[in-house]
Amino acid sequence: MMASGGGGRAEKVRRIFERFDANRDGGLNREEMAALVVAVNPRVKFSDEQISAILDEVFRTYAEFIRPDSGLSLDGLLRTYDDGAGDVDRDFDALSLRLDPEAAAPPEPSAARAGQATAASSSSVLLDDRLLPDDRHAPPPPRAAAAPWAASPNHGVVFDSSWALLDDLEILVKRLRSKHLPKAATAAATFDGGSNNNNNNNFDSFSEAGWSREMGPSDPTSSADRRFAWDETGRDYLTFLKELAVLRGRADGARSREEAFDNHMVIGRALYEHRLFRDALISFRRACELQPTGVRPHFRAGNSLYALGRHAEAKEEFLLALEAAEAGGSQSADILPQIHVNLGIAMEGEGMILGACEHYREAAILSSTHFRSLKLLGSALFGVGEYRAAEKALEEAVFLRPDYADAHCDLGSTLHALGEDERAIQEFQKVIDLKPRHVDALYNLGGLYMDMGRFARAAEMYTRVLGFRPNHWRAQLNKAVALLGQGESDEGKRALKEAFKMSQRVELYDAIVHLKTLQKKKKQKPSKESGTDGEGTFLIVEPSKFKRVGQKTTLRQDLANALDIRAFQRLTRLGRCDVELLRKEMSETDVPISYSGTGVPEKSIRKAPLEVILRRLLRSLKPDTFQGAIKAINERVLSVLDASGSGRVDLGMFFAVIAPICHGSTDRRKRVVYDALLWRPTNESGAAQIRRADALAYIKILRAVYIPSHGVSDMMEMHGESDPSLVSYAEFLEMFNDPDWGFGILGTLVKLEDGDRIRHGRHTCSICRYPIIGSRFKETKQRFSLCNRCYSEGKVPLGFKQEEYRFKEYGSESEAIKDKCTCFSLQSKSSEGDP
Repeated sequence: MMASGGGGRAEKVRRIFERFDANRDGGLNREEMAALVVAVNPRVKFSDEQISAILDEVFRTYAEFIRPDSGLSLDGLLRTYDDGAGDVDRDFDALSLRLDPEAAAPPEPSAARAGQATAASSSSVLLDDRLLPDDRHAPPPPRAAAAPWAASPNHGVVFDSSWALLDDLEILVKRLRSKHLPKAATAAATFDGGSNNNNNNNFDSFSEAGWSREMGPSDPTSSADRRFAWDETGRDYLTFLKELAVLRGRADGARSREEAFDNHMVIGRALYEHRLFRDALISFRRACELQPTGVRPHFRAGNSLYALGRHAEAKEEFLLALEAAEAGGSQSADILPQIHVNLGIAMEGEGMILGACEHYREAAILSSTHFRSLKLLGSALFGVGEYRAAEKALEEAVFLRPDYADAHCDLGSTLHALGEDERAIQEFQKVIDLKPRHVDALYNLGGLYMDMGRFARAAEMYTRVLGFRPNHWRAQLNKAVALLGQGESDEGKRALKEAFKMSQRVELYDAIVHLKTLQKKKKQKPSKESGTDGEGTFLIVEPSKFKRVGQKTTLRQDLANALDIRAFQRLTRLGRCDVELLRKEMSETDVPISYSGTGVPEKSIRKAPLEVILRRLLRSLKPDTFQGAIKAINERVLSVLDASGSGRVDLGMFFAVIAPICHGSTDRRKRVVYDALLWRPTNESGAAQIRRADALAYIKILRAVYIPSHGVSDMMEMHGESDPSLVSYAEFLEMFNDPDWGFGILGTLVKLEDGDRIRHGRHTCSICRYPIIGSRFKETKQRFSLCNRCYSEGKVPLGFKQEEYRFKEYGSESEAIKDKCTCFSLQSKSSEGDP
C-alpha cells in the first residue's frame, strides 16, 4: 500500500538509496539491490535463486531507470515505491533510519502540492480511513517496526494492550508464512515483481491487499497479482487458527468496551494486511458488535467481504458505514467520499452500474480533486452508454492526474464510441507510452483499427496482446478476423483454430466449419450491381420487388423491424422475464406520486431504484450480463422516457413499454400493458378504463422505442392526443393491434420467438450459407431459400436476377412437405380430368 505523499516520503527514499549506494556512483547495482532486499526483509531467508529472480524482475520492469554504468537510479527506486512494490515507511523503520526535523516537515500548502496530497490519499481506492476522527484517546508513540497504518495518529493503535496483541499476531503470521514459503517462492519479498507495467492497473488500481481491479477481476497471470496465497486446508493453518482464537479471547477480556473494540480492530486490520480476509472479517464483525453505529468497523468489514467476492454483503456493510458516517456529521465528513467509492465498486460487482454511478458522482462532489472517483464515474457512464457524460468525467480525471493510464484508456474507448477515432488513437497511444504492456489499451486499439478497416495494424495490436497474455482467446479470435480481412486466409484459419483450442466455444467451431464450407463452394464472379458480404456475391433488391405468396408470409420490412426488436430482447434477456412479474411489482412497489413541470401526477422513480427493480426481474443473470442488459435498456428505453435528462422515469409507462417483449402469451402481454397504464395516477379514478390521450401517448412512445424509423409524431397528431375520453380494454386492443400506427408487429416478434428452435433439415440460406433456423423463405419460381436475416435485408443470389420475386414462408419442414403434397394432389386431379 502506498504511503501518503509529500517531501518527507521522498526524503525517506533518498536516505534508503544513499544507505545502499556503497560506491556512491548514483545507482544501485545488483549487489547493492540484493543487499537492500535482504535488509528490509530481516525475517525472510532468501535463496540465491530467489534473490536473482527478484532482481531480474526489478531490472526488467524498471529498465528505463537503469543506468548501464551504475544501476537503478534514485528516480527508479522512487518509482518502485510509487508502484507499490515496497512500503517506504516500513522499510525506513526496518533500517532504523531517522529523518532530520527539517526534512520531515510537511510541504507548503500550495495549490499544486495540495492536489498531490489529495491524489496520494485517494490513490488507494479510498480504503484508508486515516482521517477518521477518534479523539477519545491520545495514541501512544508509534513503534519502530510498526506498519504505517498502525502508526497513524487517527486510525492506528490506541491502547497498549492492542500493541501487545499486534506484536503477538505478527509473530504468529510470520511463523505461518515461514511454513508456506517453500510453496510460495518469492511471494514474501518486498520486491516481488509488483510493478503495474505489465497489467492494466495504475499504481492506485489496488488499494489495500485484496481489493480487486476497478472494472473487473484482476488478471491472475500478471506478476502484480502473484501475491502470497495462503493454504487454508493444512495443519499449520489450523494451528494458527487455534492460536488466533487465544488472541481474540484476550481481546474480549479487555478492561473496557472501547479497549476491546480497539483490540479487535487492530487484529482485523493486521489480518487484512496479510490477506487473511476471512479471519479479518471475523474480527471486524466482532468490532461491529461492540460499536454497532461505528463507521470504521462496517467499512472494514465491507472491504473484507468484497475481497472475498461477497459483493452483496459488502454493499450492505458499506451502506451501514454510510448511514453511520452521515449521522456523524462533520466528524465523519472526510470518510464519506471513501465510503461512496467503495460502495459504488461493490455495487458494480453485483452488476448495479446505475447505482454505482450515483455514488461515484457523490464522491466527486464531496472531493472535487478526487481523480479516482471521476475515473470510476466516467467508466461507469461509458458502461451504460452515456458517452458524452463519460467523456467529460474522464477528461477531468486525466486533467487532475495526467499519468493516469487507465483513465486515458477508458477515454479512448469513449471517444471511439462517439466516432472520434483520431482522438481515441491519441489517447490509447498515451496509455502505451505510459505503460507499454497495458493490455486493455492494446486490445481496444486493435478493435478501433478493425472498425476503421486497418486490418494490418489491428493484427499487430492483437499480436502484442498475445505476447503479454498468450491465453487471451478473444485477442486470438480478433487476430484471426483481422488476418482474414487482410486476405491472409490460411493464417486467419490457423489463428481461428488456436482461438477454438483456447476457449472451446462452439460458435468458433461453427465458424471454422462455415469457412470450410465456403472454401469448397465455387466462387461466383462479382457484378457491378451486386454487393458482397465477404462470403460471396448477391443482389440487394428494392422492397417493391419482393412479393408475398399468402397472407401468412411476413412482410420484409416488418421482419426487419421484428428482428431488431428480437435482438434487443435477447440482449436484455427480457424474453426470460415472465410478464406476470411486472404485475407483481406494480402491486408490491410503493412509489410516491410526484408532479412534473406541467403539474401532471406521475409515479416517477430515479434510474438507480429502477435498476434495483430490474435486478429482481432478471435475478438469474450474472453481474456482467446484467450490466449489458442495463446498458441496452438505458440507451433504448430510458433515453426515450427521460428525454429531458431529469434522471427520473415514469414507472408505469416503463412497465407498459417492456411488457410486450417479456415472456408470456400475446394476450397476457397486452393485458399487463393495459394494467400498467391503468396503474398510473392519471388513470387511477376507480374506473377500469384509461384515458385515450394516455393510450395514444403510450403507443407513440412504444413505436419511438422499438420502431424509431417511422414518422410517429406526425401520425399521432392525426389521432387526437388531447382527447379526454376513456378507452376500454377492447378499444385499446384495436389501437394496439393496428398494423400501420399501432404495434401489430408483436405477432411477427412472437413468431420469431417460437422459431428459435426450428430447423429445416439440410436447407441452408442461399446467401450466407448457414443452416436456416426459424422461418424459411422460399422463392417459388427459382426455388432458392433465404433465412430471416437475408430475406429482411432484401438479398437474392446473383445468378437469379428477375423483375420480381415471390416468396412463401415455411415455419417448419413439415409445412413444406405438406405444401408439396397438396400441390401434388391438385396436379393429379387435374391430370385425371384431362380428355
